[in-house]
Amino acid sequence: MNTHTDEFAPMNALPAGLDARLTPARPDLAALHLQGVVTAERFVAGEPHRVIRPAAPVRGEPDPLAPLVTETLAGEAVTVFETTMEGWAWGQLDADSYVGWLPAEALAPAGPAPTHKVVALRTPVFPGPSIKLPPTGLLSFGSRLALTGTRERFAVTVEGGFVFAGHLAPLDTFEGDFVDVAGRFLGAAYLWGGRSSLGLDCSGLVQVALNACGMACPRDTDMQESTLGNAVAFSGDLAELRRGDLLYWPGHVGMVADGATLLHATAHFMSVVREPLGAALARIEASGTPLRTVRRL
Repeated sequence: MNTHTDEFAPMNALPAGLDARLTPARPDLAALHLQGVVTAERFVAGEPHRVIRPAAPVRGEPDPLAPLVTETLAGEAVTVFETTMEGWAWGQLDADSYVGWLPAEALAPAGPAPTHKVVALRTPVFPGPSIKLPPTGLLSFGSRLALTGTRERFAVTVEGGFVFAGHLAPLDTFEGDFVDVAGRFLGAAYLWGGRSSLGLDCSGLVQVALNACGMACPRDTDMQESTLGNAVAFSGDLAELRRGDLLYWPGHVGMVADGATLLHATAHFMSVVREPLGAALARIEASGTPLRTVRRL
C-alpha cells in the first residue's frame, strides 16, 4: 500500500511527533485524551463500538467516493467520537489506531467481547444450523465473533448466526508462520486499503499475516518500514535474503517466500502473487523505485 499522504488526514496542524493517520484530532473535534496536546473546539471521550458487517471501509473523508485508507473486519473494535446526520462515524480503530470515517450502519455499540476468530480464508454465516440455508454474510480471515455455544457442527454467535465451528479458533490461538498465512491469499484481488480475503493491498497483506501470528503490525508501509524487526544490509546478492524478510520500496512491501520468490499484493498484477524474486527486483527498480530497506523479524 502506498504511504498515505496528508490529503487523507485531518486538515489541522499537529504537534511534532503526532501522525495525523493515528491521531483523532480535527480543528473542531478531538479525543478527550488529547486535551492539552492538540488544539480543537471541543473534546469528547468517544464510545466503544464493534463492526457488525463482514467488513467496513475506512475513508479519509465522509464521502462514499473518497479513497479507502484501510478496512476493518467483523467484530473489530472502533472508538467513535462523532456520528453525523448523514450516517458517517468518525473514529479510531482499536487494533492499529487508524483514524477515519466509517459508515455508521456498519457499527453498533460494543456488546460482548469476541471470543473467537475466523481462521479459514472466508466462511459463510447461516441463519440456522444447515449449510442449505441461504447465508446472511461471508466473513473473512481474522474476523472476530462472540459465541454463545454450539449446535451440531456449528458455533452460534450472540447475534444468532451459525458458523462452521471448524473455521474458527479462540482469539488466543496463533499461526506459526506468517509467510504461510500470506500464501493463503494467493490470487486474492489487489485492493488499495483492503484487508480482507476479497481484496487487500501490500501492507494489508503483511499486517494480516503478522497479526495472525500474534505479532503487532502497523498499517502503512512507511510505519512498517520504520518499526518492524531490524534493518539488514543487502548488497544485491539474493543469497543474503531469508524466508520472511520484508522488502520495502517507497510505497510498497513484499515478503521473501524463499531464495527465489517474492510474495506480495501488487497493483502491477492486481493480485496477490508469487513472483520470481530477481525479476521482481529488476522490474520494480526499472519503474524508478529501487529497493530501499530489508527488514528481518
